[in-house]
Amino acid sequence: MSLAVGFVLITTQPGEEVAVREAVSKIECVKGIWVVFGSFDCFVKVEADDESELTGAIVQGIRSVPGIVETRTLIGAEI
Repeated sequence: MSLAVGFVLITTQPGEEVAVREAVSKIECVKGIWVVFGSFDCFVKVEADDESELTGAIVQGIRSVPGIVETRTLIGAEI
């Protein structure tokens, strides 16, 4: 059985990086989160049993965290 995997790039409101990291890290499917420098403020790895669960974690979980201005999501695909 393969997992559904996604990566979410997050832009936060200025000064909200740590609060966003702490809130996002509590979401069940989040397997790693790093504060990064550059165009984005956080890099998040998300894993779930299927794409439906992955989508829920991203849309209802990550995107609802206060302090997030923008997200860009990359979904892994088996080829």
